[in-house]
Amino acid sequence: MTSGESRLDLEAIFELQYERNARVIARVLRDPARAEELAVEVLLKWSRHPKAHGENAQAWLYRVAVRTGLDELRRESRRMRREQLLAFCRKPPTPEEIHVSNQERERVRAVLAVIPTRDAELLVLRSDGLSYEELASALCLRPSSIGTFLNRAGQTFRKEYVKRYGHQ
Repeated sequence: MTSGESRLDLEAIFELQYERNARVIARVLRDPARAEELAVEVLLKWSRHPKAHGENAQAWLYRVAVRTGLDELRRESRRMRREQLLAFCRKPPTPEEIHVSNQERERVRAVLAVIPTRDAELLVLRSDGLSYEELASALCLRPSSIGTFLNRAGQTFRKEYVKRYGHQ
């Protein structure tokens, strides 16, 4: 068999089995997006196991898809248990910590209220995770100048904060 023939076989198996594997895994996980990712992994595993090729390929793929879904389900279950344990071990914030946090938020709001509007907008939007391109689009600025504007806005914010509340 030439490499071209094996490539065609792989593509044919992919087209024939991908959706079926994704459905099987999705039934186990109840997460179609993750099931699609895992279905690709199953097909890659199949392509690396020449003994799985041949007349039993469908059965092998089905069995591995089910096992892959179950393995993912177990991993997710263990992860959730660890997260619950960590959440249980973490102590809730004290009233003092809550007060300090609220006070800091109020200070930030007060400073944002007095600095130039564009600076405040830049800082708030960037803290929400907008990219430079998204910031430029939202504020009608050139993307190449966003870094400079953000730097200046940060300096303006720091100066005003220190002026009002002392050192950060």
